[in-house]
Amino acid sequence: MVEESVQKAVKAIETRDTNLAKVIVEFDQEIDKREVDVEEDCLKILALHQPVAIDLRFIVAILKINSDLERIGDLAVNIAKRAFNIANFEKPDYSFDFSTMAQKSILMLKKALDSLVNMDADLAREVGAADDEVDTMKRQIVFQVKDAIGKQPSQTEQYLQYMSIARHLERVADHAANIAEDVLYMIEGEIVRHKWAEKKKFDLHQD
Repeated sequence: MVEESVQKAVKAIETRDTNLAKVIVEFDQEIDKREVDVEEDCLKILALHQPVAIDLRFIVAILKINSDLERIGDLAVNIAKRAFNIANFEKPDYSFDFSTMAQKSILMLKKALDSLVNMDADLAREVGAADDEVDTMKRQIVFQVKDAIGKQPSQTEQYLQYMSIARHLERVADHAANIAEDVLYMIEGEIVRHKWAEKKKFDLHQD
C-alpha cells in the first residue's frame, strides 16, 4: 500500500493530476489504520507471550518498521500535495527526473521488506548501500532547481515545490534504510543504525 502511494504521488506530480493527488491524501487514513492495527497486535504478543531472543527482536523490529512505513505514507501525501500547488502554474521550461529517484527509493523499500520476509541480511545491506545513490540524485535535483531559479526568478515559488519533492523522496529512501537496519538487528542482534549514519555524514562532508 505504501509503495503504491509513493508511485502514485510521483505520477500525480508528473501529470499534474490533482484528482490522483486527492485519492492519495484520502487513502492515507487507511495506512494510518493499518499502522495502529499492527502496533496493537505487537503489543498483544509482547503482553501475552513474553517473547525472548530472536522472537523478541522480531517484534521490536516490526514495531519500528511499522512506524517507518506509516511515515513513508505521510511522505507520499506530502508529495501529492505538491501537485495541488504545481497545478496553479504553467509547466516550467525545466524538467526534473523524479521518476528515477522515486524508482530507486521504492526499490530500496521493496528490498528492505523482502529482506524482512526472507530473513536476508545481505539484501538488507544492499539497501544501505543504495541510500547513497538517492542522496546523490537529491543533490543533483537541488542544484538543478537552484540553477532554474537563477535563470527564471519569476518561477521561484514553483521551483521550490520541486526541491521539496526531492527532499521528500530522499526521506522515503532514508526510512527504507531504517527498515533494513532493523532487519539486520532482528537477524544478527547488532545495531547498525549509527554506523550507517556516521558513514552518511562522512560522505556528505566529502562532497
